[in-house]
Order: sequence, then C-alpha cells, then structure tokens
Amino acid sequence: MLTIILMLALLGLVALFAPGPVRRALLAPHLLALFKRILPTMSDTERDALEAGTTWWDAELFSGKPDWPKLLGYGRASLTAEERHFLEHDVERLCELVNDWETQQAQDLPPQAWDYMKSQGFLGMIIPKQYGGKQFSAYMHSQVVMKLSSRCSALAVTVMVPNSLGPAELLLHYGTEEQKNHYLPRLAAGTEIPCFALTSPYAGSDAAAIPDLGVVCMGMHEGRATLGFRLTWNKRYITLTPVATLLGLAFQTSDPEHLLSDNDAPGITCALIPASHDGVVIGRRHHPLNAAFQNGPTSGTDVFIPIDWVIGGQAQVGKGWRMLMECLAAGRAISLPSSSVGMGKMAVRGTGAYAAVRRQFNMPIGKFEGVQEALARMGANLYLMDAARTLAAHAVDLGEKPAVISAIVKYHVTERGRALVNDGMDILGGKGICVGPNNFLASAYQQIPIAITVEGANILTRSLIIFGQGAIRAHPYVLREMAAVSESDGRKALRDFDSAFFGHVGFVLSNLARGLWYGLGGARLAGVPDAGAPALAPYYRALTRLSTAFAVMTDMSMFVLGGELKRRERLSARLGDVLAQLYLASSVLKRYEDDGRPEPDLPYVHWSLQDALVKAQQGLTGVLDNFPARVLAMLLRTLLFPFGLPHRPPSDELGSEVALALQTPGADRERLLADGHVASDAADPVACAERALALLPDVLHIEKRLKDTPEGAALRHLPQSLSAMQQWLATAKAAGSVSCQEHNTLLEYARLVDGLIQVDDFAPETMRQAHGSDTSPIVHVLGGESPAGENRAA
Repeated sequence: MLTIILMLALLGLVALFAPGPVRRALLAPHLLALFKRILPTMSDTERDALEAGTTWWDAELFSGKPDWPKLLGYGRASLTAEERHFLEHDVERLCELVNDWETQQAQDLPPQAWDYMKSQGFLGMIIPKQYGGKQFSAYMHSQVVMKLSSRCSALAVTVMVPNSLGPAELLLHYGTEEQKNHYLPRLAAGTEIPCFALTSPYAGSDAAAIPDLGVVCMGMHEGRATLGFRLTWNKRYITLTPVATLLGLAFQTSDPEHLLSDNDAPGITCALIPASHDGVVIGRRHHPLNAAFQNGPTSGTDVFIPIDWVIGGQAQVGKGWRMLMECLAAGRAISLPSSSVGMGKMAVRGTGAYAAVRRQFNMPIGKFEGVQEALARMGANLYLMDAARTLAAHAVDLGEKPAVISAIVKYHVTERGRALVNDGMDILGGKGICVGPNNFLASAYQQIPIAITVEGANILTRSLIIFGQGAIRAHPYVLREMAAVSESDGRKALRDFDSAFFGHVGFVLSNLARGLWYGLGGARLAGVPDAGAPALAPYYRALTRLSTAFAVMTDMSMFVLGGELKRRERLSARLGDVLAQLYLASSVLKRYEDDGRPEPDLPYVHWSLQDALVKAQQGLTGVLDNFPARVLAMLLRTLLFPFGLPHRPPSDELGSEVALALQTPGADRERLLADGHVASDAADPVACAERALALLPDVLHIEKRLKDTPEGAALRHLPQSLSAMQQWLATAKAAGSVSCQEHNTLLEYARLVDGLIQVDDFAPETMRQAHGSDTSPIVHVLGGESPAGENRAA
C-alpha cells in the first residue's frame, strides 16, 4: 500500500508541476505503451454493449462525491391528466376482465380481454399519436405494467412485450419512414401482434453468439428478382410467438458474394417478417412455470426475405446488436422492475391483511415477532423496489438510456421481489402451498423465477454487467483512457491519454484522502444537501462515505488486477453490489422527498436505508476479504474503516413499526400500495382480506368494550369457526350485549375471515381431467396442441 501511495503521490506531483510538453515527452509515451499491453481485448459486440445507452446518477456514485442537490433537483415522476384517467379507468377495467386463476386454467387470456387491449390501445402505449398510439411516458408505461401485474401476470406480460424491446421500439428509433407508416398504425391498433426472436438454444445469455444465419443473395419476391437474405433460424423462449402476426428476428449476416460490401460478415441484423410468410414456422407452446402468457419457439429453413424487411433498410444491415443494446438500456429499466413491484404490492396487501386477521394461540399472527420480522422485510423491500423502479423510469423520461441503472433495477428489484414472495409464503404457511382460486400468492411464487431469468439471467447481470459495464462507462476516466489507447493518430492519442491518465491519478489521490478523512470523522464531515430532510442527514453522509470507499476500491481493483478483473467475477459482482445498493438507497431518499416527506413513511425509509448500507458495507468487506493483494487489503481496510464497520442491520423495534404499518388500514398503508389493483369481485382473496382489514378497527373496538364482561370472556374462548361465531352472535344480540350494527359488523368480519383462511380442494376426477391420465399434462392443459414433430401456423 505504501509503495502504491508513494507511486501515486509521485505521479500526482508530476501531474501538478511537470509542464505538459515535458510530461508527454518523457513519461506519457511509456505509460501509453504499458496500457496498450495490459488492457484486455474487446470484441465489437462488447464495445457495442459498453457504448450503448447513457450514464446518469451511476456516474455520480462512481465519482466518490455524489452531487445530492443534483439528484433531488431532477423533479418528480408524474402522470398527465390523460395518463391518470387511463390508469384509473381503462387499466382498472382491463384488470376486472381477467381472473388469474381462470387464466391459468385456460392457459390464455379471455377473448374479451384481448379485444379490450387492442381497442383501447394497450399494445401501442409507446407509439406516437401520429401513428395512432398513446405516446405515454416511460413512467406511465411502468405504472400500467405495475398495476396489471398486481392482478394477473399473463395480462401484464401480454401488454408489456409489445411496449418493450421489440418491433415498435426498434421501428421508432431505426425504421424507415415507409416501415413506420406501414407497421406502427397496425401495431398501435392491435391488428398486428408482434414478437421479437433473439434467443437460440445454443446462445442464451451469450446472445451475441446467435448461430441463426442470413446469407445475402438474390431471390424471387412477388414475382421479381430481389436482393435479400436466405434465412435459417431456430429460436426459443419467444413471448407472444404463438399468437404473433409479425416476427422480429435477429440473425447473423453473411455476404460471401459481396453483394452489399467487401465485408464477408457484416454482423447481427434485425428484420421484420410476417408470421404468414412462406417457410416461417411457429412451434408448439412452451409452458413456463404454469404461467399463461403466450410463449414458444419459432424456426425457419432457407426462408427468403427482401432486404427491405431489415429494420431501417439496407443501411442498418449488420447494426442490429447495437440497436438491441441501445433499446434494452431503456426497456430493461421498465418492464421487469414494474412487474415485480406490481406483484409485490399484491403480495404485501394480501399478506399484511391476512396477518392482521388470522388468529393462532388466541392472537393475530401479525403480533408474533417471527411473523413481524418477515413482514418488515416485505414492507421495506416493497418501498425500496417501488422507489428504484420509479427513479429509473423517470430517468428514461428525462432522455436517458441508463444502461447500468437499468441492469441494477432489473437484477435487484426482481431479487427483492423473490425474497418478498418467499416471506409471504412463510407467513401464509399451509394456505400458501395449496393451489386454487383462494390462494393469492401461489402464482407469484411459481412464476417469480421467470423474471430472474429473462432480459439477462440475474447471475450474469450481477457478476458481469453491473460493475463490468459501469466501471468503464460511469467511471470519469477509464473510458477516456481506453479511447486514447485505441486512437490511431499518435499525437492525439498521447495528448488524450496524458490528460485522462493524470486526471485519473489526481482522482485516486483525492478519493484516498477523502476516504481517510471520512473514516476518521465517521462520515460526520461529509456534506448534506440543504434540500434534504434533516432526519435523513446521517444517511446522506453515510452514502457519501461509502461512495468514496467504492471509488477507492474500484481503482485499486483495476490497478492490481488490470484485465484480470474481467475474469474475477465474484470480486466484480461484489463491487457491483456496492454500486447497486448506493443507487437503491439514493432512490429511497429521492422518493421520500418527492412524496413530500410523509412522516408515517419513515419506518420504511429507515429500514430500507439501513439495510442498503449494511449490504453495501458487506460488498466492500467481501472485496477486501478476497482481495489478492493481502497487505494492500489490510491497509485499505484500516484507511477506510479505521474504527471498524459502522453500519448495523435494522433493529427489531424498527421492524415492528413496519409490520404494524402493513396491518393498519388507512391512507398511510394505501400510499405504499398505491395504484395496485383490488378486485371488485367479492370472492377474490385479496379483496376479501382488504374488507376484513377495513372492519378490524371496529371489531377491536367492540372486543375492547366487551373485554371485562361474561360475553367478552366467552368470545375469547370461542372455537375459531364461523358456526361458533354465528351462535355466539345470536345469543349476544338476543341478550342486548351487542347492537344490531355491531352484530352485523362482527358477522360480516367472521364470514370474511372464514373465507380467507379456507383452502381449495378438488374432486379426484377433476384432478385427473386437469392433468390428463393418459396424455402429457402440458399438452392437455394447452388444449391439445399438435403431436410432436408437427408445426402449426400462427
């Protein structure tokens, strides 16, 4: 460590006092040559992925001194009057047309839901009004997906996919005017149902390695010789393929006859192909974890398409990978985070109410400390998840394509969603494992791994993308250094490298000094934004200190490991964890300010911030514990944490406050669950739980009044059954112990709770019919698809 500091100090003195021409003549050439040797090679697809999108708040977190007034000054995500009306009326109506259990049994949405989605423009929310679309904001797109997800996953996915990475977005950014005018009105009206086929059996996470091939050639189209491609592809996991009329396709391009250029292999190309086109095969359906959304394979062999079907025309041949990466940078910030938050709101709403009204050992289970521990995680995780997805969507509306932040929210919101659902299942116990219309959580529990795997498998998102991409894109100097190394003009390369490298040296030294200063002062010396809530000042300081420590560890890791850091995935993942927790905590601070600092929300705020600080601290200590330069690691730990680790997990008392808030009906609870759907159907289990919870304060008031009476003693010792309650009520009403209104309140409450705690059962013959005694259960459930080996058209 001392050697490194002395080296940095020496370089810093050179940067400060050596004249630029002298420095560039004597030192910079040798350093530039060294960098050219040690920097890892980068493929074109890696470069496209790194250069796609923009940096935003992630760059501030990499700086070591985030500009908090800048974050708080971005404004609040909001809806227009038109968007709010659509959310509260059209989206509400669509939710009422669908029942999640019935959708799973039918393995499709009901016809009336399909018709309503198309007629009301749900499939064209991102399409401009000039083409017949809604032209909604990214935040509105997020709100719609979130609300639909709180009702039915298949419904949310069906709306989400046409508005996410796919034909519409690619056409908007890259399509020719002719393509836009032809397809966008049809997509907006729902007369075209799109899908986009990227994933191949031998290229899943490594999507850039797709083997699907289009060979440039002349062929016949509509009776005349036409320049185009002879395509062969085999794709799987493609959502909406079974019902799609328009197939978006990504494929490698080969031009052996040089009909387009001298380049034999121009790269990945994206094209639009009608599903009815000769040779297009729409395979049988996949069955992803009992989910009902349409998903399946597609293939084709030697299918000729004209070059005009390439998105953007001939000029975009070979540019498909960059197109996809740039669109994914924005789309990944919206779809899966929104669906996870919607599912989380449904789970928290139902589980919180259930815990408040379900009694065991003569007390509500929500008063058990073990249950409160799980409820606290659920409530605080939901608050943080919602804050993170809102800020990411707001960034898109501000004109950003936040590549690193979109990866953070995709990974961490889906992972916290998984933890949230698991906690809910633990609280529901036996009720949670019996599938049926009375179980509101089973579908979410079954299907949460889907969100974990798509749009980038979470393991690889964490270990390769978040820090790997962020360290280059969001770091203030690394990308500039890499660009200088790649510069062909030697004089310009030397000048650019000199500026970037010695700026980097000063950056490292300042962060080392600041890290020691904050460590000795316990972060009390860090600044706090004037616009921030005073109650949260310690968190601003703590996050600034951790940002500085993160910046130090980032540079030290790159200095010690160089290109090897790319292969040290566990270290890279832990550094990504630190960055992610800093972003998640930032989003919580922003949300609290945007919401007007509601004091009842402080338990969620404190719990989620303390949890994020501990997880960020764990990421840093994990890097230090596994750092290959052990002496340097010990010295860095002493510099950054001279008095030990400062952060502790949330207290039991704070967890109890969060748990109580989830079980208390009213405006404060509704603020956490805002814009989630609650069915009007009296048989819906979440709606049933909500109505029971709404009656709970009156029930508790009656029980308190009767506490010291014989009737109260009898009530406390009643067997927990609806019939016993009805008998007690009849006796109490006859004796005048309860009024007519109280009688009705207690009876309705007893009926609701009884309905809520029941689980579904099925006749044996029904089970045999559902699963098929002599056929494949999946084939039976899906309505008897074609026998194996056959293909059917869309």
